[in-house]
Amino acid sequence: QVHLAESGGRSVQAGGSLTLSCTFSGRAFSSYAVGWFRQAPGKEREFVAGISWSGGATSYADSVKGRFTTSRDDAKNSGYLQMNSLKPEDTAVYYCAAVAGFWSEHVPLTDYDYWGQGTQVTVSS
Repeated sequence: QVHLAESGGRSVQAGGSLTLSCTFSGRAFSSYAVGWFRQAPGKEREFVAGISWSGGATSYADSVKGRFTTSRDDAKNSGYLQMNSLKPEDTAVYYCAAVAGFWSEHVPLTDYDYWGQGTQVTVSS
């Protein structure tokens, strides 16, 4: 049974930083790419960042480029999303998801195999 769990979400002021973690269990984490998504109230879930299974490829939404960085540590079965220079518009529930094999930023949400429960990030102005 695969399980993903996000952590690290909290309330911060604009300009602040947060690091979200995504812990993966139940399968070989190194075989999965990790995507980060977010969903704000009344909006659709959107792609934020992702990293390939090898860690050799990353991708970011235009809205977070230069501010967010995703990484992974296979020894810890974990993925990370470092968020800097946070803005109020970054407020959302953040989800991590895992997909086996080939990955690119164009992989649809529906193709991801596993999802975490989400963690709330609130950025106040």
